[in-house]
Amino acid sequence: MGWKKLVFGEKMPDKNDPKYRERYEKEVGFGRKVARFLGIDKAAAATQSFANRWPKVFLCVVFGIVILCFCLNVWRLSQVARSANDYQTAVEQQEKQYRNKRQSQLMKHNNDIENEPITED
Repeated sequence: MGWKKLVFGEKMPDKNDPKYRERYEKEVGFGRKVARFLGIDKAAAATQSFANRWPKVFLCVVFGIVILCFCLNVWRLSQVARSANDYQTAVEQQEKQYRNKRQSQLMKHNNDIENEPITED
């Protein structure tokens, strides 16, 4: 493989070109076998028949999914942008958890001391 072929690539083969016809038919046949095995062909046929029967409903569903994905992306982006100021390193997060744990233990210990009955010996 020469550098020219590496940079510019090969000419796109045409399916009617006798040089590539056998390769094209073999690849298409393999693709059809895989689609049949996975059931993609039946799913595509069912989707196509649904789209032919109810085109407006199909378009509403498709564009509804697209709009929903777009809205979820914008919502998630706004969440990330809002929490960008609250950036903490892993060490800071661990220290915060340690302080909270230590503080709750001290409060529990103080409550235990206050609740003990006072006895004079």
